Amino acid sequence: MFNVTKKTIEWGGETLTLESGKIARQADGTVIATLGDTSVMANVTFARSAKPGQDFFPLTVHYQEKYYAAGKVPGGFFKREARPSEKETLTLESGKIARQADGTVI
Repeated sequence: MFNVTKKTIEWGGETLTLESGKIARQADGTVIATLGDTSVMANVTFARSAKPGQDFFPLTVHYQEKYYAAGKVPGGFFKREARPSEKETLTLESGKIARQADGTVI
Protein backbone atom coordinates (compact mmCIF):
# COMPACT_ATOMS: atom_id res chain seq x y z
CA MET A 1 0.00 0.00 0.00
CA PHE A 2 2.62 2.55 1.05
CA ASN A 3 6.06 2.51 -0.52
CA VAL A 4 7.94 3.93 2.47
CA THR A 5 11.67 4.59 2.09
CA LYS A 6 13.65 5.43 5.22
CA LYS A 7 17.38 6.14 5.45
CA THR A 8 19.27 6.93 8.64
CA ILE A 9 22.83 8.27 8.83
CA GLU A 10 25.09 9.81 11.45
CA TRP A 11 25.74 13.46 10.61
CA GLY A 12 27.54 15.96 12.83
CA GLY A 13 27.31 13.67 15.85
CA GLU A 14 23.52 13.30 15.55
CA THR A 15 21.19 10.95 13.74
CA LEU A 16 19.71 12.28 10.48
CA THR A 17 16.62 10.43 9.24
CA LEU A 18 15.19 10.94 5.73
CA GLU A 19 11.76 9.39 5.14
CA SER A 20 9.62 9.37 2.00
CA GLY A 21 6.37 7.77 0.85
CA LYS A 22 4.43 7.91 4.10
CA ILE A 23 2.53 11.23 3.90
CA ALA A 24 1.71 13.88 1.26
CA ARG A 25 1.34 11.21 -1.39
CA GLN A 26 -0.40 13.55 -3.85
CA ALA A 27 2.82 15.56 -4.23
CA ASP A 28 5.31 14.41 -6.84
CA GLY A 29 7.97 14.08 -4.14
CA THR A 30 8.02 14.46 -0.35
CA VAL A 31 10.79 14.01 2.20
CA ILE A 32 10.63 14.39 5.97
CA ALA A 33 14.08 15.14 7.38
CA THR A 34 14.56 14.69 11.13
CA LEU A 35 17.70 15.76 12.99
CA GLY A 36 17.43 15.54 16.76
CA ASP A 37 14.15 17.16 17.83
CA THR A 38 13.74 19.13 14.58
CA SER A 39 11.69 17.87 11.63
CA VAL A 40 11.28 19.51 8.23
CA MET A 41 8.90 18.40 5.48
CA ALA A 42 9.84 19.32 1.91
CA ASN A 43 7.36 18.81 -0.94
CA VAL A 44 7.91 19.08 -4.68
CA THR A 45 5.31 19.33 -7.43
CA PHE A 46 5.98 19.88 -11.11
CA ALA A 47 4.34 20.00 -14.51
CA ARG A 48 5.00 17.16 -16.92
CA SER A 49 5.83 19.56 -19.77
CA ALA A 50 7.26 23.08 -19.99
CA LYS A 51 5.15 26.04 -21.03
CA PRO A 52 5.83 27.19 -24.60
CA GLY A 53 8.18 30.18 -24.81
CA GLN A 54 9.34 29.95 -21.18
CA ASP A 55 13.13 30.25 -20.99
CA PHE A 56 13.58 30.22 -17.20
CA PHE A 57 13.01 27.86 -14.29
CA PRO A 58 10.26 29.21 -12.01
CA LEU A 59 10.84 28.47 -8.32
CA THR A 60 8.42 29.13 -5.49
CA VAL A 61 9.21 28.64 -1.81
CA HIS A 62 6.44 28.49 0.78
CA TYR A 63 7.75 28.64 4.36
CA GLN A 64 5.48 27.89 7.33
CA GLU A 65 5.98 27.29 11.03
CA LYS A 66 3.16 25.55 12.87
CA TYR A 67 2.63 25.41 16.63
CA TYR A 68 0.76 22.13 16.17
CA ALA A 69 3.97 20.54 14.89
CA ALA A 70 5.52 21.12 18.32
CA GLY A 71 2.42 19.91 20.16
CA LYS A 72 1.30 23.42 21.10
CA VAL A 73 -2.24 24.75 20.66
CA PRO A 74 -2.76 28.53 20.35
CA GLY A 75 -4.58 30.06 23.32
CA GLY A 76 -7.63 32.30 23.24
CA PHE A 77 -11.07 31.84 21.73
CA PHE A 78 -9.91 30.61 18.32
CA LYS A 79 -7.85 27.43 18.55
CA ARG A 80 -6.28 27.71 15.12
CA GLU A 81 -3.34 29.47 13.59
CA ALA A 82 -4.66 32.48 11.70
CA ARG A 83 -1.76 34.38 10.14
CA PRO A 84 2.00 33.93 9.77
CA SER A 85 4.25 34.98 12.62
CA GLU A 86 6.51 38.01 12.30
CA LYS A 87 9.52 35.69 11.87
CA GLU A 88 7.82 33.85 8.97
CA THR A 89 6.90 37.12 7.26
CA LEU A 90 10.42 38.54 7.59
CA THR A 91 11.99 35.28 6.41
CA LEU A 92 9.80 35.19 3.30
CA GLU A 93 10.29 38.90 2.54
CA SER A 94 14.06 38.70 2.87
CA GLY A 95 14.10 35.76 0.46
CA LYS A 96 16.80 34.00 2.49
CA ILE A 97 15.20 30.55 2.21
CA ALA A 98 14.32 31.05 -1.46
CA ARG A 99 17.93 31.95 -2.27
CA GLN A 100 19.20 28.89 -0.37
CA ALA A 101 16.79 26.62 -2.24
CA ASP A 102 17.63 28.26 -5.58
CA GLY A 103 21.34 27.70 -4.95
CA THR A 104 20.79 23.98 -4.49
CA VAL A 105 18.87 23.67 -7.77
CA ILE A 106 21.57 25.26 -9.91
